[in-house]
Amino acid sequence: MPSPIGDESRCMPRIAVTSRKALVATAFAGLSLVGGSLLGPARPEQPAPPVSLPAWLAEPTAPPDPVTATPERIAVFFARLTPAEATGLAIRHPEIVGNLDGAPVPLRYAANQARRPSEVAVRQTLVYDDRGDGRIAEVLGDLETADRVVILIPGSDNELPEFTTGHGGVQRRAPGRQARQLFDEVRATDDGARVAVIAWLGYDSPEGVDINAVREDRAAAGAESLRRFVDGLVLDRPDRSIVVIGHSYGSTVAGLAAPELSGQVSDLIAVGSPGMGVGSRSDLNTTARVWACAAPGDWIRRVPGMRLLGLGHGGLPSDPEFGAHPLPCDDVDGHDGYFESTASALPAMAAIATGRAPDDRSPEDRTPDDRTANSLVLVGGHSPAVQATKLGGHSAATQAGKTIDRRPASRTAKGINYSPSGRHGRTPTTAPPAGQRGTPTTAPASEGHQPQPG
Repeated sequence: MPSPIGDESRCMPRIAVTSRKALVATAFAGLSLVGGSLLGPARPEQPAPPVSLPAWLAEPTAPPDPVTATPERIAVFFARLTPAEATGLAIRHPEIVGNLDGAPVPLRYAANQARRPSEVAVRQTLVYDDRGDGRIAEVLGDLETADRVVILIPGSDNELPEFTTGHGGVQRRAPGRQARQLFDEVRATDDGARVAVIAWLGYDSPEGVDINAVREDRAAAGAESLRRFVDGLVLDRPDRSIVVIGHSYGSTVAGLAAPELSGQVSDLIAVGSPGMGVGSRSDLNTTARVWACAAPGDWIRRVPGMRLLGLGHGGLPSDPEFGAHPLPCDDVDGHDGYFESTASALPAMAAIATGRAPDDRSPEDRTPDDRTANSLVLVGGHSPAVQATKLGGHSAATQAGKTIDRRPASRTAKGINYSPSGRHGRTPTTAPPAGQRGTPTTAPASEGHQPQPG
């Protein structure tokens, strides 16, 4: 989310924390006198169902309702289809299949690619909805073989047309570029790590700093979409760990989703956060480790860490009293610089993405060898060489070079061809019940890094 004053170099008025909170509380109290629909609990609004929903439900294969069916049910449905039946559904209803959590990943890639004929490059897209401000989720790396998946949730002022160019044409604000920066840093850190990074704009983010940005209606709707998305990623993959990174308002989405996210979410990271919807880390009700930081020059530091009458997002995760593990970010430039190559926050997030302990040294204090030897300690004690062996000798760069063209589903001149193979051709195991979502499944830490309670 860009600075509300446009230029991050011009700071908002510096007011003492106590007096600022008092002023805001007084203003909120004044608003409560007039009541109105602006105040009160968050009222999430889910996206409108696709216009082709009636035709989808009338299909002879009796597909489940994409609005109400769980990812588990969706996966079971596709597992019993023939390749021809699955291909036919994707051709007739790409706007449904391409966004359907639980559907085979290659089929979703192909359906979404077919909807983007103007795209020259083949993209791995798991979500694509061009209605309104738009929604999109793009994958970097080989999602089907990834043991660890990072989901990057952007904040306010993000729309589909600016996904790769950034709000106002500022590249470092672009979710697609931020995800690429993180993915490249992961490969530089551990070339053999089986990690996929997903830039997930799967919700309608607020426009600027308006009433939607200080309320949580859109964050609550995004949290429900995120929960379903994660459930789809861990289907039939009990060995997979998920790392969720929320930037700015995206961290509010992550915080509201936290109690209901799969227990396979190992880490939650909040950078430049206005709040995660709670007062402290313990209120998130998650077993995941929680990390946070806010740059010294980030205007978000001057947002009151409070929640009153439906306005505000709770305590600032970057405040020590919140209880999150700190990330290094003293050298981060402003609100949108956390994913820049010069920021120490970037290798720290890459370390967590690969299951290691982040290095709190600044980039200039690290040597090239530190990236692979001294700066990080892998969970489980595996070295980069072991990881490369597990990949069958292929590097992450090689994995990233694999495109949809070599996958079972592909876009051709005649449409979509699909033949299930591997884990996506089997009936999936069911995910843990909601009551067991807090049970972690990640590997125990090595002696070099014993995570403390997050």
